[in-house]
Amino acid sequence: MAFSRLDLSIVIVYLVAVTLFGAHFQKSQRTLHDYFLGGRRLPWWAIAFSVVSAETSILTIISTPGIAYATNMDFLQLVFGYLVARVVVSFILIPKYFAGELYTAYQLIDRRFGPSLKVLTAGLFLVTRALAEGVRVFAISIVISVIFRTGVIASVLVIVALTLFYTFKGGLTAVIWTDVTQFMIYIAGTVVALFIALHAIPGGWGEVSRLAAAGNKFSFLDFRFNWHQPYLFWSGLVGGTFLTSASHGTDQLIVQRLLAARTMRQSQKALLSSGLVILFQFALFLVVGVVLFAYYHYHPPASPFARPDRIYPSFVVTELPMGLAGLVTSAIIAAAMANLSAALNSLASSSVVDFYKPFFRSDASEAHYLRASRLATLAWGAVLVAIALAAGLAQQSVLELALTIASVPYGAMLGIFLLGVLTKRATERGAFVGALAGIGTVVAVVAAPEFHFTRIAWTWYVAIGTTITFAVGWAASLVAERGAAIGPSPRV
Repeated sequence: MAFSRLDLSIVIVYLVAVTLFGAHFQKSQRTLHDYFLGGRRLPWWAIAFSVVSAETSILTIISTPGIAYATNMDFLQLVFGYLVARVVVSFILIPKYFAGELYTAYQLIDRRFGPSLKVLTAGLFLVTRALAEGVRVFAISIVISVIFRTGVIASVLVIVALTLFYTFKGGLTAVIWTDVTQFMIYIAGTVVALFIALHAIPGGWGEVSRLAAAGNKFSFLDFRFNWHQPYLFWSGLVGGTFLTSASHGTDQLIVQRLLAARTMRQSQKALLSSGLVILFQFALFLVVGVVLFAYYHYHPPASPFARPDRIYPSFVVTELPMGLAGLVTSAIIAAAMANLSAALNSLASSSVVDFYKPFFRSDASEAHYLRASRLATLAWGAVLVAIALAAGLAQQSVLELALTIASVPYGAMLGIFLLGVLTKRATERGAFVGALAGIGTVVAVVAAPEFHFTRIAWTWYVAIGTTITFAVGWAASLVAERGAAIGPSPRV
């Protein structure tokens, strides 16, 4: 069934409605505190849903079903690490963030080590988040091209422009409340698509179970140890713990939401409760992939799918009844816009608070900083469009590509933060040396297959980077301390 005019109308109405909904929060944006922290008036449950929405993105919706379709549900083992990491961040890092009036995660590093290391961590965030988010922006072009048969450039520009508009106007308050709304929409849309696919399979869930069992699709626990495979229990648990500790504890995209809570306890409650939601969500998307495996067993596509990322959006566009296709498509686009708005606001906040304000205009008015923040939002929108167009050249799954990009510097960032909050003897210079060692090691690990060395799965990158950064940073700090204690030899 082709995408009808009714479906197209539903998508257009949704895009206009969510843009106007987000933009109406402009009237409450008067200071940086309002624009980047929502005035700390946001309830914990809204922050919890926003955290899930921010870490989900369109990659989860279109790539996770594709992973289960092509393999099985082993990806769920990575989510177990996501849950452990939330406990780590809640009780180790969040109390430090609420010990002062902070706008970004990297102000904590400034307070502990000094401005040089803050510039390094904030700079790593800006580069990493821009690259990963550019890949996510490209992912929405996959959906748009399937639906409207338009080119990548046109689809990317439309989504970025609309998201920029309400993020520019409403700041973090608009981001979080549109996140909550869009989370409800894309979960509801996914459930609708799941039941329609089940209804079209002869024998329903019983037949899905039979085919899944024959294809080992329901497998989600594999206790083998193998450095090369990303979705085994230990690589998932350890890798997921380190990855999410870094993303939720050092990445401004998530930390900004946690800082917007009214109190430390509400921030912890928001993060911990989001873990239950993320577990349900990933399980749901993986089940969708298994059901689509059974669906296409009975209803083979006219031509093989070019990549697993196209399986779910293709089903939505070609198989759902008129009207429902538009609703579910709107749900998919909702996830893209939610994540994109979060990235734009967090990139702007770090740019202004960590770089522009301290190094260029330290004594300007709140009105000036608010204007600078909005201009930074526009600038980052242009950067993400450029990266999205470049991401179209990659052949890797867009979900794994984005996670791989983020994993390279995350280890160094987490190692620096742990040196700062877990030790008192670590120094700025020692942490800097450790970070360089951590990043260098991970880059070497990523490049190893190109030089015919052993390939290590991307799920281990953050764990390796964190361990090297912490160990080398700690050792370098101790060496410097002993050298200072000994001092120069006295002259005779």
